Amino acid sequence: IVVATVIRMNGDSMFLLGLIRMRNESLILEDTLDHLSHYADGLIIFDDASSDNSVEIAERHPKVLEVLKNTYWKLERLEEETRHRQILLEAAQKHRPEWLFYSDCDERFIGNVREFLSSDEASTIDGVRISLFDAYMTPDDYRPYTSGRKLLNFRKYFGPERRDILMLWKNQPAVRFLGVDAREPVVGGQIRTRFFCQHYGKSLSEGHWKETCDYYSTYFPEPYRSKWA
Repeated sequence: IVVATVIRMNGDSMFLLGLIRMRNESLILEDTLDHLSHYADGLIIFDDASSDNSVEIAERHPKVLEVLKNTYWKLERLEEETRHRQILLEAAQKHRPEWLFYSDCDERFIGNVREFLSSDEASTIDGVRISLFDAYMTPDDYRPYTSGRKLLNFRKYFGPERRDILMLWKNQPAVRFLGVDAREPVVGGQIRTRFFCQHYGKSLSEGHWKETCDYYSTYFPEPYRSKWA
């Protein structure tokens, strides 16, 4: 059951709307919303039955336009990955922005996103992949993240693996999240790869890392279960 709470309305000329799906992100959420506000004119949040005060943090942020609250925690996570993102996308499309920007709470971005999307080059494309790198704890950089700090550049070291993920796309009716475990929408047309993303899912703290492993090994099927266990 998903309940939508409209916090405030924005004008019809919105350029870039940010989308976030979250669960129990109170530790980093305020910094996340502040960070994405540098890029987006407004934010829409999908909360997956958080048991902390994430919803309250989101509702009081000045850039948050709407919070979608899923009130039922369903154990089958692969189906929910797609369904939740599609619900979030449909809510965002009603605000009629020119561009949509999907990100997770533990991601931080580097690059002149708005300037590029306003350029002549961006007018000829339909989406942008952003190069994501994982931050890591190391023997000389392992102290836990504490609330109130900036997460951008929090860690010194990032792994060599790179994933180019579709996070920006023009708001077009044909865009959809389809299938099972859909982390990206289906976007036709020309796609460019630009900008950088720091991903902190493996490096907030040792305790958070253990919780992440427990989450995936409990709620996801193979091959995720064995990998995270």
